[in-house]
Amino acid sequence: MVHPSTLNDILPEDRAFPANRPSYVLRSGDETLLAYGVARELPGGTISDLASRVRRHFEEHPTGPDILVGAIPYAREASAYLIRPEKALRVMGRHELGVPGGYVASQGFGMQVTAEPPAEVFSMAVGRGLERLCEDGGSLRKIVLSRSVRLTVGSDISIPALIARLVVDDAVVTFATPLPPREASSRFLVGATPELLVERRGPRVFSHPLAGSARRSPDGARDREAAEALLCSGKDRREHALVVEQIMDVLSPLCTDLAAPDGVTLKATRSMWHLGTRIKGTLKDIGTSSIELAALLHPTPAVCGMPRSEADAAIRDLEGYDRGFYAGAVGWCDSSGDGRWYVSIRCAEIEGRHARLYAGAGIVPGSTPEGELAETVHKFSAMLEAFGLSSAQIGEA
Repeated sequence: MVHPSTLNDILPEDRAFPANRPSYVLRSGDETLLAYGVARELPGGTISDLASRVRRHFEEHPTGPDILVGAIPYAREASAYLIRPEKALRVMGRHELGVPGGYVASQGFGMQVTAEPPAEVFSMAVGRGLERLCEDGGSLRKIVLSRSVRLTVGSDISIPALIARLVVDDAVVTFATPLPPREASSRFLVGATPELLVERRGPRVFSHPLAGSARRSPDGARDREAAEALLCSGKDRREHALVVEQIMDVLSPLCTDLAAPDGVTLKATRSMWHLGTRIKGTLKDIGTSSIELAALLHPTPAVCGMPRSEADAAIRDLEGYDRGFYAGAVGWCDSSGDGRWYVSIRCAEIEGRHARLYAGAGIVPGSTPEGELAETVHKFSAMLEAFGLSSAQIGEA
């Protein structure tokens, strides 16, 4: 990889990244990874053989940047979109990207906002989900239901301007990753996720699942009250425990030691409080790659539910739309097996003048349709603000 003195030459100045040279950005608290151009695309397939396809790719193509970057979709049967870039730059520490700010898009008077599904339909789906959780003899313990908002604006959306607005939150990982092009139109998944799915660094493995959320307040006293109420919430702690339980169950057989030394703690972003648990362990087999770990863990109960198969079936029945790459994973891996994968939440799919924003909420006993609808509104706020909008402007959409 190349370590430049400046990264400005990698990020284009035009409104959207060039369609024939997709760009990739992953900026976390301790490193910034940029990739530019496409040397090769990983052949398609399901998540069950993703790790073997990645391994074969590096064996058959030993030259070029030693990295694959991209996105894994929510559905396990759908194909990941991973690319071998022409140029990759990895800068340790939080780096100022130098991306142009300005307007994300010229909204004009023709901006259109459409909810899919509408708020009332989402609320009804939550109600039906709660009924399924309470069915006698059922094994379903949690369902995560989502909804989306479509925006159509006056001109092509500027990915660099979106990134510039999202990176102001130091608590999240900002990303922009290309998606499979649709006809002649380029697509990107852009967002600011707070959640680490899995990282492998040599023999060490890390995960930081989040589940259980509360809206932050600009008033200091109310903000502290919201945080303390979340930390003491029985409903939210039960929801969080399901996620941690599943991840520990998956990783334990692969590790010589696995622990959550800090227990349940609070994680704050600019707009939300979350319950989080840092998990770390040591792999038994150094040959177990980050992409293998991601494939085993995805989707976690934080974005799907528990048990996975029953929750996924309920989601497909109740949501009414294809999640695509929302609630999947974004990240990178190299030929040694190292890599980082983050849960692709707080994000939007961008295509020309069109954006589709996503937000979800975990449904467990004690949830209410009104409460979960409000949670999705709060979770939309980070992306809406990047577009210069507020949740009030989308009304009851």
